[in-house]
Amino acid sequence: MGKSLSRILIRIKRSFRRALHDYSNHRKVDFLVCGAQKAGTSALASYLEEHPEICMADAKELHFFDNEDVFLRGAPDYNSYHSAFNPRASHKLWGEATPIYMYWYTAPRRMWEYNPELKLIVILRNPIARAYSHWNMQRSRGIERLSFWEAIQQEKQRCREALPYQHRLYSYVDRGFYSEQLRRLWTYFPQEQVLVLRTEDLRNSPLELLTNIWTFLGLNPHDEIVPRQVHSRPYISPMGKREKEYLVNLYEYEIRNLERLLGWDCSEWLIP
Repeated sequence: MGKSLSRILIRIKRSFRRALHDYSNHRKVDFLVCGAQKAGTSALASYLEEHPEICMADAKELHFFDNEDVFLRGAPDYNSYHSAFNPRASHKLWGEATPIYMYWYTAPRRMWEYNPELKLIVILRNPIARAYSHWNMQRSRGIERLSFWEAIQQEKQRCREALPYQHRLYSYVDRGFYSEQLRRLWTYFPQEQVLVLRTEDLRNSPLELLTNIWTFLGLNPHDEIVPRQVHSRPYISPMGKREKEYLVNLYEYEIRNLERLLGWDCSEWLIP
């Protein structure tokens, strides 16, 4: 009797695994945190994976839709992409966070071709602070040897020299021109499928921001979350006055354009 029951349980377990495998192969990712880099996407992804109905990818930044090799080979291997997810029975939605997707020129179309019903979450930070945070990260990793001033002055030339990887390297300033990136997303996805958030709200009122996300994704409320900072990196030194004034002048038109586009007040971003 015991052996028979054991065999039955083994068969049930195998059947469940096969069913889960088949389900995973036909399943599609439901939402993406697709930008912006250094705007709080690590913290946001960490919060999202705490919701009992969300299955986040095993690792942050899968870099699937910005991987040129994946798409140059022909039909992309979506099964390989899906293998990064290990869903449980309670999970209703799959999601992943790769902040370069919004910035990568060819990614939005690929995302739409994969799943036109995708919901996109974008979080935006003051582009001046974002640029300095980006440079600080590269500097602390030993990738960047130039000072911040030298780096932003030489960015265009360095990006040209880095072809075809110009979007990945040294794009401290260019990534902060958000309005063009948002319009590119809206070319493929209706605006009601794109939730645009502010880093300040993630920092100052995370529970309210997360409530907006649960509503956007159609999930049940989940309040059992403790606010925290994730991957907060100390700066080598504060940004200099010269650099800040230069970037305020450079970004002023872009920030005003973004205000009109989103109905935001970003005047604090322009304080030197």
